[in-house]
Amino acid sequence: MPSFTKTLGTSVLVAGMAFSSAAAMAADGPLRGNVRVVIGSTSTGGDTYQNSSIVVDALAEKLDLNMKVDAVGASSAFRFLDRDSRGNTLMIFHDQSYLGYLYGVEGYDNIFDKYTIGPTVAINPGNAYLVPKDSPYENLNEIIEAAGNGEEIRVAIQPGGVSEIGFSALKNAVSIEHPGMEDNIVAVNTGSQADKNQQLFDDQADLINGTVQANEQYTRLPEDDQKAMRFVWLTARKGTIEQAPEEGLGKTTREQLLEYVEPNVNVTMGDENFTFDKEFFFLYNKDMDPAIVDQIDEALAEIYEEGEIQETQKNSFFIPNFKPSDEAEEYLKDKMSVYEDIITNIQ
Repeated sequence: MPSFTKTLGTSVLVAGMAFSSAAAMAADGPLRGNVRVVIGSTSTGGDTYQNSSIVVDALAEKLDLNMKVDAVGASSAFRFLDRDSRGNTLMIFHDQSYLGYLYGVEGYDNIFDKYTIGPTVAINPGNAYLVPKDSPYENLNEIIEAAGNGEEIRVAIQPGGVSEIGFSALKNAVSIEHPGMEDNIVAVNTGSQADKNQQLFDDQADLINGTVQANEQYTRLPEDDQKAMRFVWLTARKGTIEQAPEEGLGKTTREQLLEYVEPNVNVTMGDENFTFDKEFFFLYNKDMDPAIVDQIDEALAEIYEEGEIQETQKNSFFIPNFKPSDEAEEYLKDKMSVYEDIITNIQ
């Protein structure tokens, strides 16, 4: 009993100190009141909402604030952010935020000019390309060769962002390896993941953009099923997939997912191979108090140092990837310049 009492007392003391630390961080920092975190998606079932909720819940607890994720879509999220310089509206989005600008999508500005870039928080390693399970193309290299030999390859994408960047890279690779044949990679512009899947089911596309999370279930179907498909390419870096849980997702293990990244799949950019990690990060109003930027950076640094959030993210098939604001801005600017070159080459 004395030992138990001592342990209990220590636990209460540590818990009290942790609560006091979190409360002190909120009390001492400029971020106060209710905080709305808008995201560039209208779905509450997608990866943007899921990832944002994990991060925002941890941040709200650390700062002892009422923070809520609001799925309003990209255009509305940018507008809400534009109107609030107090810090009561923050935004979380992914690479679409600058890819939309590079592709000239209406409503997208250069985020590095118009906003303050906040920290990166996670990667979704699941960006993928799939063919019907009975496709004559065994792998992506055969697709590139087929396009180079004059065959038309129809690729279902949602234009103007994350869905399209792999298509652009594929077309660019054909132009490098088979100059003049890149127009054989043809975009089938469509909408949601369900729409892209339907193009494959209806034999209106030879290849579709998808995700491990949304499409892995279809890879388990028998080949004679109209909806059966298989992966041929994951755009993520090999090192990113290697950080995924060993069990992978569904019935597809990490070892199996590694079959669809370099060096097994090569999409040339000339001097190196194309890879793309879909990364999530904060964006802030340009006039927001810089002290809030520091406050969030410090809070997230502590959260990631504690380690619990990484387990939560990995259980949801996200790869933890915290970079503080200054580092994140430089990193994302460099990343944007790489993909800008690809988009410019094929336009």
